[in-house]
Amino acid sequence: MKTIRIKKIFRFSTLFILLAVLPACEEYLDKAPEAEISEKEVFGTFRSFQGFVEELYHCIPDYTKGTWVDDWNIADELLATTGANWRLTVAFDNGDYWAWQHGNGWSQSYIGNPADGANTDNNAHTKNLWDLSWYGIRKCNIGLQNIDKLVAATEEEKNTIKGQLLFFRAFFHFQIMSFWGGIPYIDKDLASEKMNLPRLSYREVALRAAQDFEEAARLLPVDWDKSPVGQRTLGNNSQRITKSVALAYLGKNYLYAASPLMNYTSTGNAGYDAELCKKAAEAFYQCLYLSYTGQAPYKLIEWERYEENFYTLNDKLPGIPEHLLAAPNYGAAPDWYSNFSLFFPPVLGGDGNMISPAHNYVKNFGMANGLPIDDPESGYDESDPWSNRDPRFYKFIVYDGVQVVKGGTSANDNVRYANLYNGGNYRDDGTGSRSGYLLRKFMNLTNNNIDAEGRNIIVLPAYLRLADVYYMYAEAVLHGYGTPQSSYPGNPDYVLTAADAVNVVRARAGVPNVNEKYLTSKDAFMQELIRERAVELCYEANIRFMDLRRWMIAEDMKYRIKTAIDFDRSGTPPNTKPINMRERTVMVRVFEKKHYWLPFPTKDVNLYPEFPQNPGW
Repeated sequence: MKTIRIKKIFRFSTLFILLAVLPACEEYLDKAPEAEISEKEVFGTFRSFQGFVEELYHCIPDYTKGTWVDDWNIADELLATTGANWRLTVAFDNGDYWAWQHGNGWSQSYIGNPADGANTDNNAHTKNLWDLSWYGIRKCNIGLQNIDKLVAATEEEKNTIKGQLLFFRAFFHFQIMSFWGGIPYIDKDLASEKMNLPRLSYREVALRAAQDFEEAARLLPVDWDKSPVGQRTLGNNSQRITKSVALAYLGKNYLYAASPLMNYTSTGNAGYDAELCKKAAEAFYQCLYLSYTGQAPYKLIEWERYEENFYTLNDKLPGIPEHLLAAPNYGAAPDWYSNFSLFFPPVLGGDGNMISPAHNYVKNFGMANGLPIDDPESGYDESDPWSNRDPRFYKFIVYDGVQVVKGGTSANDNVRYANLYNGGNYRDDGTGSRSGYLLRKFMNLTNNNIDAEGRNIIVLPAYLRLADVYYMYAEAVLHGYGTPQSSYPGNPDYVLTAADAVNVVRARAGVPNVNEKYLTSKDAFMQELIRERAVELCYEANIRFMDLRRWMIAEDMKYRIKTAIDFDRSGTPPNTKPINMRERTVMVRVFEKKHYWLPFPTKDVNLYPEFPQNPGW
């Protein structure tokens, strides 16, 4: 009988322990690191096999805590202080995409760090996408190759195991190819074989992944809590992979493959692939329909507790019920430093090497009437730029005069309000806000060093939430069926046009429907969709980096210029207005054709000729 060394293959995740899943497996946790157990023990029962699967959830890095001062926004969204030239944000601004591997001498991002390897323990700071994705693919293949050994299980339990393995195999391939492009699609364990599989085109990999996502969706429960297979962990199943998650990623995988960059890379056509868009729309529709009918547990979080999409202060897991996929909560201890110190200045207890929202990006936030600020009918007033804005602006952005410190004494009055004007103590190119704004999306303002509330804050933004599914559905329908008024031909009780899907998300924030003037053509609606995604999904999960690339607009000067605002203050807080305001270009991002894809590690492209480096690197 074959045996498996736990140290190399069978490492149980902390998530497994935390959720008290499959208690019969806990005996394996007491074995010595080099203990050997039989394949029958690992794969023979649902309890033990699910324990094997649990580690795959720990192969998902928390992108906000890849290091103590993590960078995950690497497009046009942020400005770093002048003393923070070591940040990945700055490296990417300068066109140095090699920095994804190890930055300027030490890890700065969850994307990759050779020093970490494939770490699946409970340390959020030592996880990276590159190594864990390859590790996860291999683990999935080992599990799938041993699925026939699962004999002590019901048919539903067998389906659930296989569905999770298929989902994760496709998901980890998708994670890699989203950054690096076409790769081999590995569907068997190659541990004992020489790796010589050729790189496939992006489309070829996506179609292989689609097969796994689609089969996973067929096999997985709609709701673990309502399924017999989830009764052992009833009430603790919110982060598990379900049919909706598999459908959402099936759609996302198709939409990415259909997008201009990926389509051009695969076929030479820089437009959308309409047929793949239709496939994406179908998958998204099925996902949304499960929520519409109440079969699936996912829905948009109501506006009154919207912040819970990103953080909580009460030990409750963020994102329920809107998150479809997020990393496990690896612990609250690093959350305050990793996030508050990243986005707030030293006068509030933050880091002098902070980053702040770039003004060019903040301009995406429209007005309360739903119009973009550059629309002549929007009512935007340059002398009063922060009044009557989209309600999400006030949830995400700190501007001059906003009250930050709630308590303290009169001695703290000099920092009680955001002093972001020229010469204000929140404002400094070297150690404070370089742009004239602060980001508040991922924290409560009272996390500052004076109020000192929420040091146990849990920050856990999603990789994918339901709002994004609505937007991606809109994009897929628009380019698959032709107009903003088009819809996927689904069930007669649920007709959802592209415009409807965007309006569902806007309505949550009290923003009116997309104005009729932006529904007159595909291009007009697409421009509004681009802006809408920039608002709702700002600073989440490398979404902006992916979007600008897949749309093949990252090279456009509009998305390369990073700006700040300089202004003086009129009045005293909280009744202040900016005067003498001007927009100043801080930098022009380096972006050539080669920057549409990250470079592979040199050691990997030197292994065999069928795995070439990406063009230009």
